[in-house]
Amino acid sequence: MQLIEVPAKTGYVWFRQGIWLFRKNPLAFLTLFFTYLLVMTLVAQIPLVGSVLPLAFIPGVAVGFMAACRNTIAGKPVFPTILVDGFRSYGPVVARRLIVLGVFYVIAMAVVLAGSALADGGMLLKVMLGAGAAMDPEAVANSNMPLAVVTAFAFYIPVAMLFWFSPILAAWHDVPPIKAMFFSLVSCWRNRGAFIVFGALWFAVAMTVSLGLSALMQALGAGEFAFAVLMPATMIVTTMLYCSFYATYRGCYGVQTPETPDLPTTPAA
Repeated sequence: MQLIEVPAKTGYVWFRQGIWLFRKNPLAFLTLFFTYLLVMTLVAQIPLVGSVLPLAFIPGVAVGFMAACRNTIAGKPVFPTILVDGFRSYGPVVARRLIVLGVFYVIAMAVVLAGSALADGGMLLKVMLGAGAAMDPEAVANSNMPLAVVTAFAFYIPVAMLFWFSPILAAWHDVPPIKAMFFSLVSCWRNRGAFIVFGALWFAVAMTVSLGLSALMQALGAGEFAFAVLMPATMIVTTMLYCSFYATYRGCYGVQTPETPDLPTTPAA
């Protein structure tokens, strides 16, 4: 395993590779995403720990989605069960590492939400914990929640850098959790230009789809059906984004094996 430092324009290549990868097997990827949402929704209903478990499973599920990308490139079938690939295919040591990373991720997200409380006195935190329904709507409207969201995003950036590659490094490269988080942070920082371009492109796509479809539905006089159109569109964009995560991994580490042929550097439009 060797880190590759890439120029900022590579972020555009990762962006296009993610779209190309999604188009290789859209039904399988959308099925994976829907299955993940369904399972996490059910897990969230568990008393006491329901709000924590979905976060704890994220590193393990990330490995499963990356395995789905790898199998798609290799022309292998992809089934929903691949989402638990990280916990079952690499032995108990890797499974424990992913669980440890999950615990770290829960702690990190708690810090992020606690940081947001500095901006709005904990209003966003209460809403995220499901207490929003019992709160005074006027108090929510008068809070500094937009500032809290920005603050949470600022706190989340280093968290994202720590966990961007750490699950896959722990599972596929036999790296212990703490080292995997450190290597992930260094990888993201050294290629920060490419990640900024990558993030800006996906943000632009998300805003264009959201605002564009909303405006279109309003223009057609069907504003009440906007959610029904936005929901599947959002799922598609999010799934393509997840596919592009694999492109960032291959771009930063360039792992070449017979089972994982390379992504095209100039995907077809």
